[in-house]
Amino acid sequence: MLKIRLQRIGRKNDPAFRAVLTDSKNGTKSGRFLEVVGSYNPKKGETLFKTERIQYWISKGAKLSDTMHNFLVSQKVIPGKKINVLPKKSPTKKRKEIKTAK
Repeated sequence: MLKIRLQRIGRKNDPAFRAVLTDSKNGTKSGRFLEVVGSYNPKKGETLFKTERIQYWISKGAKLSDTMHNFLVSQKVIPGKKINVLPKKSPTKKRKEIKTAK
């Protein structure tokens, strides 16, 4: 399955990302991708996406990562609501602590 996601580039402490079209089974740092469809620089706040190419690949069946989905919704490239990408909170108390509290 094809996926559009962010791939980190840049040096240590200087993050930059490029949006790539890749097979979902490839690792994020593998460097194997089919096409570069944009870039994102968080320090400068720049987001440059090739919207025509992204819409083309979505029409061909490519899926978006959650973060890419949120970027494209905020830029009004695709309609919809943003997806919560933050991890869910896990319970902090362990079973033993709960049993001893009772």
